[in-house]
Amino acid sequence: MKIIIKNKSELPIYEQIEQQIKAQILEGAVPEDEQLPSVRQLAKDLRISVITTTRAYNDLAEEGFIISVAGKGYFVAPRNNELMRERMLYEMEEGLEKAVTNGRNAGLSDEEIIEALKKFMKGEQE
Repeated sequence: MKIIIKNKSELPIYEQIEQQIKAQILEGAVPEDEQLPSVRQLAKDLRISVITTTRAYNDLAEEGFIISVAGKGYFVAPRNNELMRERMLYEMEEGLEKAVTNGRNAGLSDEEIIEALKKFMKGEQE
């Protein structure tokens, strides 16, 4: 598992860790049932506070991406594809809502916003 902390990022460090672990789980780079580094080990490897890694792991566990096994540590949760799909759909909708709001605040019509989305999607597919 590889995590890169960007000091100049607008996101807090714990969110950077969460996003990167989520992405690796969803991509299958970190398979289900795989043990994650301990909270202390991850903190040491990233040279950050144990409190920060604990927050990231707790949030991931709360969201169902990882599970805590008493006395053994944290493990990637078995995949529940429907749950993962719902989470990703929710995140997509949040992003679209923000994009539409920004477009409208910029004075774009609905048609211009839709056209921008279509262009973006074409660029993603190339």
